[in-house]
Amino acid sequence: MSAADRSRNHAASNEVQNLSSLVRIIASSQSYAMSLSELEIQVASDLDKLNYGGKSWVQPRFSKEGHVYDVVIVGGGQSGLGTAFGLKRERIDNVLVVDECPAGFEGPWETYARMMTLRTPKHLTGIDLGIPSLTFRSFWEAQTGAEGWTRVDKIPRSDWMNYLRWYRKALDLPVRNGVKVVKIQPGEDGIFRLHVQGGSTPILLARKVVLATGIQGGGQWHTPPSIAKNLSRELYAHTSEPIDFEALRGKSIGILGGGASAFDNANYALNEGVGEVHVFVRRPELPRINPIRQMEMSGLIEHYGALSDADKYGAMAHFFKFNQPPTNDTFTRAASWPGFYVHTASPWTEVVEADGRVNVTTPKQTFEFDFVILSTGLVSDPRLRPELSEIVDDIALWSDLYEPPEEIRNPMLDAHPYLSPTFGFTPRTSEAAKRLHGLFVFNYSTLLSLGLSASALSGIRYAIPKLVTGIGNQLFLDDRETLLDAYLTYAEEEFVADRRVSLELKQ
Repeated sequence: MSAADRSRNHAASNEVQNLSSLVRIIASSQSYAMSLSELEIQVASDLDKLNYGGKSWVQPRFSKEGHVYDVVIVGGGQSGLGTAFGLKRERIDNVLVVDECPAGFEGPWETYARMMTLRTPKHLTGIDLGIPSLTFRSFWEAQTGAEGWTRVDKIPRSDWMNYLRWYRKALDLPVRNGVKVVKIQPGEDGIFRLHVQGGSTPILLARKVVLATGIQGGGQWHTPPSIAKNLSRELYAHTSEPIDFEALRGKSIGILGGGASAFDNANYALNEGVGEVHVFVRRPELPRINPIRQMEMSGLIEHYGALSDADKYGAMAHFFKFNQPPTNDTFTRAASWPGFYVHTASPWTEVVEADGRVNVTTPKQTFEFDFVILSTGLVSDPRLRPELSEIVDDIALWSDLYEPPEEIRNPMLDAHPYLSPTFGFTPRTSEAAKRLHGLFVFNYSTLLSLGLSASALSGIRYAIPKLVTGIGNQLFLDDRETLLDAYLTYAEEEFVADRRVSLELKQ
């Protein structure tokens, strides 16, 4: 592509970038505030018609140590907020959501995510849980009108975060920010002690705990050993980390990985003034197929949990063969910059530090960079989570319960936790079952057991009801004796007309 072509493409891409800016301008006007206020009234009316927020049926627990929550949700992003709403719809309202980030900055959207738009189609619904006035579309049309929605191709990333902020406010969800869970300790009394940093108390008590901890919450981001061992920490960052792009203005960087986040970061870096960005892909060509699109149409997302273990493993082994490709618009924007380069069939065979720079060797050539970025994904493994240190040996992994055919065996899949149909950990022993009872996982480590569910907009609309059902069933069965006794001894008279008639007849 010539420099002139790149410039024309770059100019065209600026029109797309202006869309989110336009919405923010509208947001500053009085009509924006009034329209969203009206939408909140509509939400309240819709929920009232569905008898939302009825009296809780859950039997309270008491402890001398403090208040006992029925459910504590760890993580205040889209999964945590949607779960809290789902629980309240089922009249489970003694719930608390905690998140270590400041209010309005939960999840990746305004922290490390650097794509301009979401990658999912705009028409997918999720945490609205079937309430039309709670959809992103309603949120958008309240600001831009119905015509504004027709102009949207994909949802701008920052506007998705604005939607989540509004969603939390409109539903008045109980979120406590600045609270980090550092250890989960089961108790013999059936109550978890959550040791936390931040907040007004060092320990939170909960009967049930949901780990709605996002894409990295089931393990950790992956840094290749060759990078960690050979480079000073100030010379590299994972795409999940903060990066000072201003300090890299005019400089050259290399990005390892050919998935979508590599191109998101390339475009973002060049937009921030980085001089050159080189993306390195080990495959002979860029990924082109996104299997998620087929899964969205085929029923595989909503019914994945019904598959046998062999089918699940085979499906995800196939899924792991693909990197999620960049969206066409993201690649076009990145390719429009004169300083953008892609190197296929170019794994990093050697990485060394020399004179404060990074020398990268590939089978084709050696490069020198001021900084490198790792788009190397994550590893899902509960053994990597410090908050699970007291119970991690109780948790069964897929490697404990399923032996895959050798030709598709994948150690990264084997390290996933083996989960129940309602997102509970599977215990290794009967004693482990007591310690794990009441602990639910709703992060990306659900992938092998339950498919695209938690932390995936494509599946969250199907996943939250299953999770909420599992939590509700446990709470009910834990208290079944009390609840059944209340039912069996219930004697409040409702029909009294026959007595009045009898008295009149006697007279």
